[in-house]
Amino acid sequence: MPLVTDPSDLDKMRAACRDAAKVLDYLTPFVKPGVTTGELDRLTVEYITDELKVKSATIGYAPPGYPPFPGAICTSVNHQVCHGIPGDRVLKATDIVNIDVTIIKDGWFGDTSRMYYVGEPSIQARRLTETTFDCMWLGIMQVKPGKTLGDIGHAIQKHAESLGFSVVREFCGHGIGRKFHQDPQILHYGRPGSGQVLEPGMIFTIEPMINAGKRDIRQLGDGWTVVTRDHSLSAQWEHSVLVTETGHEVLTISDNMPAPPEWANTGVSAA
Repeated sequence: MPLVTDPSDLDKMRAACRDAAKVLDYLTPFVKPGVTTGELDRLTVEYITDELKVKSATIGYAPPGYPPFPGAICTSVNHQVCHGIPGDRVLKATDIVNIDVTIIKDGWFGDTSRMYYVGEPSIQARRLTETTFDCMWLGIMQVKPGKTLGDIGHAIQKHAESLGFSVVREFCGHGIGRKFHQDPQILHYGRPGSGQVLEPGMIFTIEPMINAGKRDIRQLGDGWTVVTRDHSLSAQWEHSVLVTETGHEVLTISDNMPAPPEWANTGVSAA
């Protein structure tokens, strides 16, 4: 992957990532019982076009073998693992939903996702969501020069499995910058000390998908939506992260983002 070390380029990447996070802040009050996922998508398109004046990276996005994605966000509800297509689904008071957004600003891609409680979640749904959040931050805390991709994956896998959850293996984090998806792949499982060594200037997403049941998944007939095979709940969180000379910097930050765990040495305010 190309290393990003030029200060001007880094500032552009920070700006793109912060705008992506602003979208999730903006959507927060609208995520409530009775709203459709399509309405959340409409609000997103309106906000990124009129307020942020940036472009969606996902509308019309069609990697090989996939139909063009129709939305500016992915809305993955309950047992949907990822890539849920927004539409006429009405959110209910016990639902959990992941909203994933990627925007393009000045040629740079900002990518982030969050979990939302639509009303009052079940004990299991809350525990899964909180565990997945911790998994993401445990992965982020591994990021510094000299550590490896396997260190990130191992930290996530160890925590999830220690609590009886499972890690989806078919999807992973990815390098990001002037391209939406590029090397390296950031697996959310692995062996400590294995894989590529981290270097300053690397930028990638950490976005674990954790299932309450087994890790097996399947894709629906729409060509995009991925669900758990056993219909168990699934959760995901995502940040874009820069490897710095001394550690890491979380790029997808915003005023109303969920605060990092108290134990996390995050580098969130490093920009």
